[in-house]
Amino acid sequence: MTKKEQKFVDAVWNFYIEHGRHDLPWRKTKSPYRVHVSEAMLQQTQVLRVVPKYNTFIQSFPTVVALSDASLGEVLELWQGLGYNRRAKMLHACAQEIVSTYNSTYPRTYVELCTLPGIGPYTAGAVSAFAFNTPVAIIETNIRTVYTHHFYNNATDIDDKELVRIIESTLDIKNPREWYWALMDYGAYLKKEYGSINNQSKHYTKQSKFSGSDRQIRGALVRVLAESKFPVSRIVILKKLSHLEDIRIDSQLEKLQAEGLVTKTKQSYHLPK
Repeated sequence: MTKKEQKFVDAVWNFYIEHGRHDLPWRKTKSPYRVHVSEAMLQQTQVLRVVPKYNTFIQSFPTVVALSDASLGEVLELWQGLGYNRRAKMLHACAQEIVSTYNSTYPRTYVELCTLPGIGPYTAGAVSAFAFNTPVAIIETNIRTVYTHHFYNNATDIDDKELVRIIESTLDIKNPREWYWALMDYGAYLKKEYGSINNQSKHYTKQSKFSGSDRQIRGALVRVLAESKFPVSRIVILKKLSHLEDIRIDSQLEKLQAEGLVTKTKQSYHLPK
């Protein structure tokens, strides 16, 4: 490790000791299931919104078996308020895969984790580091922010491969779990102080506008069905979502059905049972 890298490591640890978010509920467990739930919820969602949802979700589905046994509709109902309902569907599918293929036990290797539904390179790395304390290089928005700020502050079009090289060089082999917590907390602080600097990254993609988007319509449709105890007719849906265009509602209803997020029985719609 170079002197610059060592100075960087010391700065990150010092920040974490004084300002770290030590009370986050998913930091009080080594359960790969609970870590996975938190990571699924935290994707593109603020921490403060996730905390109460996480606690309620874990209370309702305390184990991977409990989640696997639940219907997708039950999972989607609890997911409301987090957005991106596909994440809930993939989390549910992953739980069923773990129960059926891995005897209800999360695989411990990064490669096996990557084969599970909805688990990509980052989530596999996060479960490896936070649940199993495995020293594997991971990168996400806050981590990217920290390394960009300290090592590539004036650069543009930065490739993650360049950052990974330094991530590996500065990785705490004995305590990767807490090291990544420190990086994420420091990254969240830097974003508040300096704004997003991830647009310097080659991999940066600006999030599309939510208002008026198909994503907004999809979320509204699932929410309407989640709030109803009974199947809902198209006419009722259109009345509840009268501020949206009928043709776009119909289009998204078809897509939600095709994706298995909504079920149509006769002339009414409901969440999967």
